[in-house]
Amino acid sequence: MPGTWSLGLHQGALELRQFFRLREQVVFTFAFPIVFLFLFATIFSDDVKGADITASQLYVAAMIAAGIMSTSFQSLGISIAIERDEKVLRRLRGTPMPPAAYFLGKIWLVLVTGLLETLALLLVGVTLFDVDLPTSAGKWLTFGWIFVLGLTGCALLGIAISSVPKSGRSATSVVVLPFLVLQFISGVYIAVDTIPDWMRHVSALFPLKWMCQGFRGVFLPESANVLEITGSWEYGRIALVLGAWCVGGLALCLLTFRWKNRRDG
Repeated sequence: MPGTWSLGLHQGALELRQFFRLREQVVFTFAFPIVFLFLFATIFSDDVKGADITASQLYVAAMIAAGIMSTSFQSLGISIAIERDEKVLRRLRGTPMPPAAYFLGKIWLVLVTGLLETLALLLVGVTLFDVDLPTSAGKWLTFGWIFVLGLTGCALLGIAISSVPKSGRSATSVVVLPFLVLQFISGVYIAVDTIPDWMRHVSALFPLKWMCQGFRGVFLPESANVLEITGSWEYGRIALVLGAWCVGGLALCLLTFRWKNRRDG
């Protein structure tokens, strides 16, 4: 038998082929954050006072974070719940394929789609809204570890929440609602200094807030850190929280993941 990594790579290729065959899903996945970026960057096109940036720069950073969570947390939370309801997971569990290979395949799926969506957002931001890309290797290195830690933590959280819906039909409602709330309280659409304190405290418990803050640090000049509550990007705390979600998300998956629906025993 091939090794787990090899099987995970093949499973990832299969997941990608299935994803790109569903044209409506592909269009919605990539168009959703781009449309929101276009709307917000066009409506709020003025310069941000005191920060020496445009609103479009601010929204590009935020929408990249939201796009990563969409392709990982939301996508996996819904798709795995549907696969469980359709007994796909039950059949896979009965094959010689190691369970880890299935999850590696899902990670490959969200990694590729997350990268493509991020590239699409940056392309739109640069061509339509004159967004400036980082010029230093250090900034891109920071972008890389925030991307990897954020994507991994959100993907593990998506796998864990996939066990919450009682059926595939209810998965969308169960997963989309918390994601939508997190977008509003984590600084994706609304400036963080206008969000009530208790909402900011809630958002600080989840990865999206820290990804938004980290990407603002990557794509915005140092003058823009006045927009943050603490007046700094807090890269150390970002790494700590996102790393904790990678560990905690893995623990949640191990404790809660089920290969069968509750009604199947």
